[in-house]
Amino acid sequence: MPRMNMVQALNSAMDIMLDRDQNVVLIGQDIGYFGGVFRCTDGLQRKYGEHRVIDAPIAEGGIVGSAIGMGVNGLRPVAEIQFADYIYPGCDQIISELARLRYRTAGDFYAPVTIRTPCGGGIRGGQTHSQSPEGIFTHLCGVKVVMPSNPYDAKGLLIAAIEDDDPVIFFEPKRIYNGPFDGEPDKPAVPWSNHEKGEVPSDYYTIPIGRADVVREGEEVTMLCYGTMVHVCLAAAQAMDVDAEVIDLRTLSPLDVETIRQSVEKTGRCVVVHEATRFSGYGAELAATVQETCFYSLEAPILRVTGWDTPYPHAFEWDYFPTKKRVSKALEDVLEMA
Repeated sequence: MPRMNMVQALNSAMDIMLDRDQNVVLIGQDIGYFGGVFRCTDGLQRKYGEHRVIDAPIAEGGIVGSAIGMGVNGLRPVAEIQFADYIYPGCDQIISELARLRYRTAGDFYAPVTIRTPCGGGIRGGQTHSQSPEGIFTHLCGVKVVMPSNPYDAKGLLIAAIEDDDPVIFFEPKRIYNGPFDGEPDKPAVPWSNHEKGEVPSDYYTIPIGRADVVREGEEVTMLCYGTMVHVCLAAAQAMDVDAEVIDLRTLSPLDVETIRQSVEKTGRCVVVHEATRFSGYGAELAATVQETCFYSLEAPILRVTGWDTPYPHAFEWDYFPTKKRVSKALEDVLEMA
């Protein structure tokens, strides 16, 4: 089985779907001749032509609006927003049009649009290239929200997203575009560094949207995480020698509540980890879900490890980023609680 990093796995997914379905098209800024700023679409325009891999102006509202029109008229567009920080000009199209289209037409119309966008920090991108806005879209009825943590999942989930008849916001943690890391600041701080690759089938396969993955089984505490934080949580659990069960949510909406419930009922403790800001962050929804479904099994308060409630800093990026040290402290605290 070939070994790929996440960039290569995503490219493979789009290559397969462009070849498999003539209705699949790509649209985004610099995705064609340049191959995307992170090279996720490298070579696809040369292979499939400018009418299937479309270079768009710097206008996120136009990119999303065009994708909606394509979807309504029978295509399966995959729109790229170059950085998640730039998705906000397209939010009116996503919230007011894309998410509500099937509902407002009583099912007469739908738009199978996938919106890909790199998110998160760890590359010294500063406040305008490091945000994690996934919580905004999990609050939105009518769209699905996905964030993979490894190349194998990235390919299978992206293919599933493209084939889905509902809109999917597909967040790609750029810190792990080229492989996992353990969340420490002495690691290379650019996304094209030479990291490990994962085994990824070269042909077609899917991973169901809405199903979490238990990446590490344990009995003492449940760790809920996704994207880059999966690797940080695994590193923290190993460093602390804690019998932690680590759950990679993979899909944030719809959420795999049953997998979470089974784990927390077994362990009695829960730590939630995400990179986005704390207040009203996605971790609050996870904590509420655990409290509502597992209250009588909990032996300690649910703890959160998150980014701070500030703009993402450039000079102090690793003070903001949830590191192995911060996650390890949360594990220590939750295990000491009666």
